[in-house]
Order: sequence, then structure tokens, then C-alpha cells
Amino acid sequence: MTKKIVITGIGATSPLGGTARDSWNALLAGESGARALEQEWVEELALPVTFAASAKVATADVLERHEVKRLDPSSQFALIAGREAWADAGAPEVAPERLAVDWSTGIGGVWTLLDAWDTLRERGPRRVLPMTVPMLMPNGPGAAIGMDLHARAGIRTVVSACASSTEALVNAYDHLQQGLADVVIAGGSEAAIHPLPIAAFASMQALSRRNDDPAVASRPYDISRDGFVLGEGAAALVVETEEHAKARGARIYAELLGGAVTSDAYHITAPDPEGSAAARAMTAAVEGAGASLSDVHHINAHATSTPVGDIAEYNALRRVFGDGLEGIAVSATKASTGHLLGGAGAIEALFTVLALHERTLPPTINLGEQDPEIPLDVVTSPRAFDGEGIAISNSFGFGGHNAVAAFRTA
Repeated sequence: MTKKIVITGIGATSPLGGTARDSWNALLAGESGARALEQEWVEELALPVTFAASAKVATADVLERHEVKRLDPSSQFALIAGREAWADAGAPEVAPERLAVDWSTGIGGVWTLLDAWDTLRERGPRRVLPMTVPMLMPNGPGAAIGMDLHARAGIRTVVSACASSTEALVNAYDHLQQGLADVVIAGGSEAAIHPLPIAAFASMQALSRRNDDPAVASRPYDISRDGFVLGEGAAALVVETEEHAKARGARIYAELLGGAVTSDAYHITAPDPEGSAAARAMTAAVEGAGASLSDVHHINAHATSTPVGDIAEYNALRRVFGDGLEGIAVSATKASTGHLLGGAGAIEALFTVLALHERTLPPTINLGEQDPEIPLDVVTSPRAFDGEGIAISNSFGFGGHNAVAAFRTA
């Protein structure tokens, strides 16, 4: 028998705010998390891109000193978001053997890895820290949450580029349906605002170069979009069976209907311009929820603000919904947060959940002149939502990964 799966807790630290609520309120206010980078290495290395969507609140302002010292920034962000989500869910009383973590990252502990390499070259092998390997491991963020909350039903990490945390959420749904846990903390984190990733993304012409005005650089669907804005942070959702949630009197934000994962097998970085595999993921997510495509009323799009990516996603949407796409409201929240890579799907799922819960669709900022080749109904200011139908959140990643999660008002 299929179980009803619900969201009972949310947490985040993002370019918009240090908590889920602060991030949501800033999103509704039309704020941008993109800002000039002030680190010395920006000028020293003559980076072609001098801005990013960095976390609004420093992890050192939230965590204990020893936690900052022993965790890579990607794990620090994860711990902050996970703890907030857990507290927001009412710190459920659940046996450790029935508590799991489904986490994700696109890159992992890049700061730790590259700092350790610098130390090795400049100071020798004896000065490389003993904690280097645990800190750089991609499973480190999920492990940090799992150890903090004593989760013993399994700590799983998905690494599928920018589709990672949506895939982690789909996994959480499946693990609950399979009876492997009663409660799962799901989400993703990323901390890649480092000179090497910036230089590498810039080299492949993926980043916006609006160094003179970072706040308007991320502009999905705009005719003048020129690339994404690199972001950082984490988001976490507490997911559990409805039976378990009601038994403990938990507040329920929304229902997680499941999701789907497919792959393009087309190109390592470019999306399939026809969008066939992305379309299959959306169709499977909706039909797997026992719904019809006409039930979809809202989409939080992947929409990275790249010239090629935004059109490819539109083609996939058109393939799925046909003329019905004209009646679906679309939000592209990377315009405000930048692109959190492996953490993107989690923060966007969180925004989708709050949109349903609060009956308000979040805006897409910076849309001055909409690309005529992408004739979507884009939400450009907070829009009242009747809560009917379902909402989906799309995530697509390098390697041809496609992940879609579906939600409904509780």
C-alpha cells in the first residue's frame, strides 16, 4: 500500500538569509543574493568574474568554533540547515534505527581539498591536517547531520551535479515507501565559491560576467541573460510518513508526492536541446503521483539563466504540457539565490513547499525583456495561489542528470 509522505520541517542557510524563513521572506521581497566578492584572491588572480551569491550569514556566526574548524564549509552549511529543519519539525522522538539522512552535493569539500594541496606544496606533507580526508569527502555533509542527530537507518549521499538534491528528495520518498525509516532528513549543500571553480566555470562560458551589477546578473528567460551566478548554502527538509507525523501531532507543510530521475546520455555539459529525457522525468513524476498533467498548476523551474539551458528546459516543458503550459505559473528562483549547484534542488523544493503552504508563488526577478522563444507565464511579483493542483520542482545537471519532485498542498 502506498503511504502518504509529508514535509514537517524546513531549514536553510542561503545567499538570501541565514534561515529558511529569512530566505523565503527575502525571496518574496524581490531581493538578490548576488554580491561582489571581497576576498583578496579575486584581484590577485585576476578572476574574470568578481561576484557570486555567497551565504548571507557566516557559518562562524552560527556554529561552535570546533565545528567550523573540523568541517568543510559544505558540511557547515549542511549542519546549520539540518539542525534548523529538525527543530522546526519539533525534534521528533524517533528511534535512531528509524531515522535516515538522504543528502547530496555536487562537488563536495572543494575548499578542503584545494587548501590541503596548497599546504602540501608550500609546507610539506607533515603539515597536511589529519582531518583532511573526512572533511573533503562528498558524503561528509550528510555524515555531519547523521552523527549530530544520531541517524542510524542509513546516511546516503547523491552526487549528480545540479540535480543532486532533488534526487536525494526522491530517494527519501522511496526509502519511506519501502519502510526503511519513519523520518528522513533530506536536502543538499554546496560551498564552491572558490577561485578554481569560478575560473573553471568562467572558462567554459557558463557564468554571467556582469561584474558591474551583480544583483541583476541572474536573469532567467531574459533576452540578455549571459550565464548563471555561482551560489552557496544548504537546505534541508524533514520528510516522514503522514501516519508518523499525525501520531506525534506535527505541523504539515505539504505532501511530497514523489518524483522521478532520468538521464540524457547526450553530452557531459550541454542539455539535450529536444528535452526528451527531462520531459520523461516530469511526466513520470506527475503520473507516478497518480495525477494528470493538467493537475500541474505551478513549476519551480531549473532556469539557470544560461542562453542554452533555459531554452532546453522550455522545450522539455512544451513537450510535456503542450498548449496547457500557457496556464501554468512558473517561478525561476535562481534569479534571487544564484545557482547552489548540488544544493539548488533542495532550496527550490523548500520554496515550492512554502509556496503551497502559504498560497503564494515566489517572484522571478530581473526579467526585463522576456525571450520571445520562451513564452512562459513567469511569476514576476508574489502571486496569490489557490493551492489547487500540484507543483513540481525541476533540477538538471552536468552529466545529463534530470530529477523532478512533485508536491501537493497538505
